[in-house]
Order: sequence, then structure tokens, then C-alpha cells
Amino acid sequence: MKKLILFWSFLMMLVNLQAAPVAVDGYRHVKTVGAIDEYTLQSNGLQVLLLPDHTSPTLTFMVTYRVGSRNEVTGTTGATHILEHLMFKGTRQRPNSSPDNVKQLLERTGARYNATTWLDRTNYYENVGSEHLATIVALEADRMRNLSLDDADRQSEMTVVRNEYERGENSPFQALYKEIFHTAFVAHPYHHSTIGHRSDIEKVSIDKLREFYDTFYWPNNATVSLVGDFQPPQALALIQRAFGVYPKSPRPIPAIYTEEPPQDGPRRVTVKRPGQLGLLAIAHKMPQATHADFAPVSLLSAILSDGKNSRLYKALTDKSLTTSVSGNPGFNADPSLHLLFLSLAPGASHEQVEKIALQEIERIKKDGVSEAELQAAIAKSLASTAFDRDGSFAVAGNLNEAIAAGDWTLYYRVDESVRTTTAADIQRVARLYFNEDQSTTGWFVPTTAGATAGAAPTDATALSLSPPGGIGPNYYRTPGLDGMGANAAQAGDASGGPTAVPVRIAAGTQRSRVAGIDLVRYATGVKDVVTLHASLPAGRAQVIGNPAVAALTSMLLDKGTLQQDKFAITQRLEAVGASLHFSAGVDTLSINAKCLKKDLPLVLGLMAEQLRTPALSADEFAKVKQQLAGGIKRSLENTDFRAADSFSRIIYPLGHPNRSTEPNQLLAAIETAQLDEVKAFHRAHYGPAHMTLVVVGDLADTNVPAEVEKVFTGWQGGSAPVRHAKAPSLGAAKVETVPVNGKTSVSVLLGQATGLGHQHPDALALRVATAILGSGFTGRLMATVRDQEGLTYGVSASMGSDSYNQGDWRIGATFSPALLEKGLASTRRQLDLWFLEGVTAAEVDARKTNLIGSFQVALSTTDGLATTLLTAIERGYPLSWIDDYPAQIRALTPAQVNTAIKTYLQPQHMILVKAGSLPAAEKQ
Repeated sequence: MKKLILFWSFLMMLVNLQAAPVAVDGYRHVKTVGAIDEYTLQSNGLQVLLLPDHTSPTLTFMVTYRVGSRNEVTGTTGATHILEHLMFKGTRQRPNSSPDNVKQLLERTGARYNATTWLDRTNYYENVGSEHLATIVALEADRMRNLSLDDADRQSEMTVVRNEYERGENSPFQALYKEIFHTAFVAHPYHHSTIGHRSDIEKVSIDKLREFYDTFYWPNNATVSLVGDFQPPQALALIQRAFGVYPKSPRPIPAIYTEEPPQDGPRRVTVKRPGQLGLLAIAHKMPQATHADFAPVSLLSAILSDGKNSRLYKALTDKSLTTSVSGNPGFNADPSLHLLFLSLAPGASHEQVEKIALQEIERIKKDGVSEAELQAAIAKSLASTAFDRDGSFAVAGNLNEAIAAGDWTLYYRVDESVRTTTAADIQRVARLYFNEDQSTTGWFVPTTAGATAGAAPTDATALSLSPPGGIGPNYYRTPGLDGMGANAAQAGDASGGPTAVPVRIAAGTQRSRVAGIDLVRYATGVKDVVTLHASLPAGRAQVIGNPAVAALTSMLLDKGTLQQDKFAITQRLEAVGASLHFSAGVDTLSINAKCLKKDLPLVLGLMAEQLRTPALSADEFAKVKQQLAGGIKRSLENTDFRAADSFSRIIYPLGHPNRSTEPNQLLAAIETAQLDEVKAFHRAHYGPAHMTLVVVGDLADTNVPAEVEKVFTGWQGGSAPVRHAKAPSLGAAKVETVPVNGKTSVSVLLGQATGLGHQHPDALALRVATAILGSGFTGRLMATVRDQEGLTYGVSASMGSDSYNQGDWRIGATFSPALLEKGLASTRRQLDLWFLEGVTAAEVDARKTNLIGSFQVALSTTDGLATTLLTAIERGYPLSWIDDYPAQIRALTPAQVNTAIKTYLQPQHMILVKAGSLPAAEKQ
């Protein structure tokens, strides 16, 4: 251990020697830690952090304000979050009416941009091509002190935020999460949620929000972080020119001095709402992120809940008592909570699961943890850090959390603490913090079994509660439950395909047939990280008979092989912090892995072993059947899934792979599924013949083909992709309602089948047209239905399809039940105008710029590049297509775009699905 510490110190010394800070007039260089230089703009106290990285021609610019929901009081809860929304409404120099308003400017650059609000901070970020740095710096400086803050904007945005609140209330996880914090904290402002109370959202005045803005939005309460491809002298000059015009705050920034009093006994809370399955949450008070015990608590959390070798997985999930367990240590400026979430399996009771979970905690307090458990947790933590430095956006996002916690050097120091943590430290913090008298326990108790019709996933990955395809940006983030800020401008997503690239990808890609596998390699400048994405045709499209077989087969792959059991496999992966996952979708089995370069042979070997010789044991088969059934039942609580499922069954005919199986039928199929069916499916469809493996990252001194040859030679078989005829057009419109009791937001889908595959010559023109209607803040739908009228948190249009078959076209939105009809009417007006009048040349040109610019960002990480390469190959494109895509975009004319709209869409015949708590007259 001492050698590791000395080696780390030596590395840091080398970094400091190599990255000498630049001297710039007007700045004081504060310190250099790792590869990051800290400066202070002397005129106003603005903190600036610089981390140059020239491996990709992109950068991330982020402004973190040290204000979050902890700065709010009763009456202004949610004010930080509402103010964050209003930061996109325009400034005095860039009003919303201007063609250079905040959203137009950002989307023209193709930036990945958004903002998030949490307990201790609010942050605004742009992940963008490095040539746009000056534009981004000027924009962020402008809205630091020049925000318009009009009451008309507040009124329209209030209903948007209220719908966001309602969406959160739809989720049993988020409802229980909020109640845990409400109960655990009685004095400290962590008591109230970041989204705020509904009445405060509705009634807070523009004067209060302006007062909040004028109190906290000043240079001396902010940190600018710049990570990526830039030159420090020029960047510092840009920042000084833009931000240096502002003085320090005229009054001291208010400090938070309220401390949570000691807790004198256990607390409990119960949430009773309509739902399918129960949830259990166990929270314990824990120290702030700057405390020396944070690292041991985070490792204790991993030992308890992270992976198949975790204590709670073995005690609960492996015994079919939970479908999942997760732990979340609060990384906060003040003492916070460690949260365990346990999703109950069908038939399990809250009392039983809680008793076993607490017994496992007591075992650690009494007997400690093994050295193997500790080292696996340390390895996972350190590898996770390496993975979190894959791309400037990942670096800036994690740096943002360290800033919010009170010390940006935590970005490095937490790893140093992790390395020196001992098994005795784990036992000590378990005894110190994980005690009954400082615990808060929450139960979500479903009050009804729910409806029998609705959405249900048919693959092992469909247990997520995120909306399909995304229907708007996520301003409000709950750690552990939501992702960090959705991309409001990423028109070039998986459904739209790659969009532009500053270098020739095809020329740098190596492609060969190895052991029967189509092997694709691309070396990037990232340090130590390797990402692997692979697929083979073994999805539900290949199933003849029981519709659950593809999903059950994929779920069994990581449950042990003929050579070793699942715990041995997991131990080998966890010992090096690597990950390896399998999931079956519509057409393919997807394989995703990430590891450090040195561990690539291990990961490839385990991938081959699990694909070739899974144990497919009867015991594990019984367990995955129950896990899949539990996931389906839980998905019935989610209105987004319910709408999507019903939509698929209306527009796709029986036998089409894009058509979801009805939940009751699928649950029955799981119940009757036989292990012999799974074994037969594996024999028939698993093999190298149509498998593609993409390896991206630090490939220096690594002979990937030799490693693939070693572990896959001798594997035979595999089936070709199944291609289905396009779905027929429907001759008449149809409205489908899916009642889901107890929901405060209604999910809506409006659309039709298109018959357009990815290679259809008109598909690209229709994608551009669709992006103009419904992509990002500048899409017509968001600009009108959300920004002007305030009727929804999110509304978007997209073209959805799988890898091989024909897809569909849809508008997705959420509305409060009280605003449902208004929202639908507004959405249809925009659709009709777009269809009847078409799009303008100016709109086409602007969207081209957005699409082309966004691809730089999409390819700036190993994961983004690997995804793009695999997706292009699955869709039948040559690799040169990636490089040619920008030219294809530029060549499109407004006439082609408008012709595609009229040729392939029929608004008068579209299908409308509404899922949620609907008026009684609408219920079927």
C-alpha cells in the first residue's frame, strides 16, 4: 500500500512539473493539483479551473454557482430550480425574440448543453467543438448578471416546472426518496427537495426570484471549469474579457449555518400509492464529502450493494427477494444520507427484506469485511474514476460535484483516500454511522395491483424508469435515479445517426474477420480506458414460440458458465474494476464492456466464455424468471412505458418484432417457459457468423486480434438478422387510453409507422424535418408548447426504429391531467402547420449546422465512438458513411425535406395514446 501511495505522489509530481501554470495579468495562480490549474480573477473573485486535453477537438465549459436547495427556506422551496429554468429565457442583450437568443445560439453550435440543480449547487454547461469557445464564454458571462427575469416568463415556466414535479410524483422511487429526506432532516434545509413544494412552485413571485438571483449569481460565488481542447493563455483572456466586467457581490454571500441536531431514535415513513411492487429504503446519517470518512463509507456502500458479490445481492436478490439493490452515499457539502434502495420481488414482504438487510449491516459491524471484498471495492472505485475521465464532459461533470461539496481537489483526493482505506476503517464507519438511532426507513406500499393492460418490456434491460427516447431535458436531478442533465440539443442521437466529424474516422479504423467475428478497432488518445460494444442477431425477432425466451437467455449469460459460477466471474471482473453486460433487444443481443487497457485480455476471455458456454442452470433459470416478471410488473407503474407499449401494438401487426407482447401474455409466457427452450435458442442463434465486435480506446501495445483469436477460435454457428416487411399504414385515426391510477402526469404518444428503413433515400430528409419540428429547445414543439404556452415539461418528435426493420414516427409529451386537452390541441396545431406549410430554408440551414456540429461531441468519448461504429455497421453502411454523413446533410434541399414530410406522414390518420390518471369518461 505504501508503494502505491509513493507511486501516486510521484505521478502527481510529474504532472505538476509538466503542466506549469501560465502567468496572465489580472489573475492570481492559486495552486496546481494533478493536471488542474486553479486561478482567481483578481477583480471579482471568480474561480477558474483549467484542464487542457487535446485528445479530441472538443471541450466542456461549465459554470458552477454555489447555490442549491440548501439555500432556500419555506416559501421559496424550488426557487433555485425555477431560476435555473429562467436562465434559458433570455438576457437583456439576447432576448427570446432575438435570433441570437440563448437556445438558438447554443443549438447552432451543435452543443450538448443543459443545466442541473441539486442540494448544494446549480451548474450550466456546454460540451462543444473547441472552435466555439469564445461564443460560449460570452453567453455564460452575459446570463450571469444580465438575465431578463420577466414575470411572463415565470408564469409560463411555472407550469413547465409543475409538470416536471408531477412527472417525479409518478415515480415510486422519487416519491419515497423525497419522503426519506423530509423525515430524516428536521432543521437542516436538506429537508426539502430540490424540486420544491407544489405550492411554492406555483406561487413564488418574480420579485423573490430576482432577489435570489441578485444574492447568489455573482463571480465570487461561481467557478468556471474548462476542460478539453484549448490553449490556457487565450482561454484566460476570453474569460477575463467576458466575466471581468462584473464586480464582486455588493453584499457577502449568505452562509448556511443551520446544523442538523443529533437524531435520538429511528424514524420511519410510509408512502401508500397505487403501484405494482413494494420498495424499501434505508437511510443513515453520514458525514460530508470533505470528511475523512467519506471514502470508507463509499466503499462500505459498494460492499453492501454493488454487484453480484455484494452482501445484499447474495442475501436478497440471489434469493429472489428483491429484483435490485443499490446504495448511494451522499456527496454533499454538509452531513447527508447514505441511502439503500431495495426493490421488492413479487411475493416478498417489506418486513422480511428489511430484517435481512439490517442483519447484513450488523454482520459487517460485528465481523468486519474480508480483504478480498475491500480490494474489489477499491478496484471498482479507482477504475470508475478512470472511466469518468473519458471525455471532457465526464471530467467537468465530476469536477462540478467536487466544487459543490466545497473543495474541487476532492476530484483527486477521494481516490487517494480510497487507496489507503483498510478493512478496519470499513468496520469502524459501519459501527459509527450505520446505527438504528440515526436511521430513517421508508416503505413504498402499493395500494392496488394496477391495470392489466399497458407497457411491458420484453427484454432484460427494460427495467429502467427513464422515458423511451427522451421527451425533454432533465433540469432536476436526483442522484442514483436520474442521469446528469439530458442533452437538449443532441439531434444526432441513436435514432438520427452520426452527423459530422472533424477527422476521417474510416481511415483510422481497422477492420478484419477474426475467428468468424467482424472485428473493428479504433485507437483514441484516451489514457488507459478501453470500451467494447458488440452485437449478434439474438433478439426477440429471432424467437419462434415463447416471447420471453430471448430475454431469459440473455439474462442467464452472466449467471455462471460451465467453467465457473457467477460469483467467481464477478469476483474476477470486480478485482480489476471492469464491467461486462448482456441484454437482448428487438433484433440483437447487445454486449457492452469497459475496462482498463491492461485488463482487456481478461474481459475478452470472460465475454467469450459467457457467450460460448453459459451454464444455463435450472436454479438460475428460476431466479431470472422471477426477476424478469418483477421488472415487467414494476414497469406497469410507469406511464411512459405504458404509452409506448400500447402504441407499438396498434401500429405494428402481429408477428412484427417491434410489436410488444401484452403484459399478461408475457407474464404467462415467463411462467410457462422451459429451460430446454432457452438452450435451443442459444444453440440456434448464438455464434460468430453475424457478430460484430467494436473495440475503442487506448489500444497502444495491445494485440486485439490475437486476443480475440485466442478466446473465440472454434466457436461455430449464429443466425442471420430477421428482416420483416414494413408495417401497413392505418386507414383511420385511433385514440387509445391506458388508465394508470394515482398518477399526476399523463404520457402521450402521437404517431404512425413510416415504412422507412435507415438506408431509404428519403430517411435522412425526414429526419431533418422531424428535428426541425421537435428536437431540442429550438424545435417548434418545445418553442411553442413549452416555452411560450407553458403546457408541458417536455415534448419532442422523433423517428424510432431498430437496427434492421422498418420504424415509426412519433411525438412524445407529458401533460398535467388538467392541461391535457390544451396541450394536445397546441401540439396538433404545430404538427398541422408543419405538415401543411412545410419548413423554411432558414430552418433547414440552422438544423444542418446543429447536426454537423453535434457529431464532434458525440465522438469525443470511447463510448460514443464505439456506439457510432457499431450502429453504422448494424445498419449496413460502409465505414466511409460516417465520414460522408456531413456532406449528405449539407446536400439536402428544403424541397427534399418538405417532400419527405408530405410523402410519408399522414397526420389525419395518426394514432394517439394517452397513459395516466385520466378523466373517468375517457377510461376504457
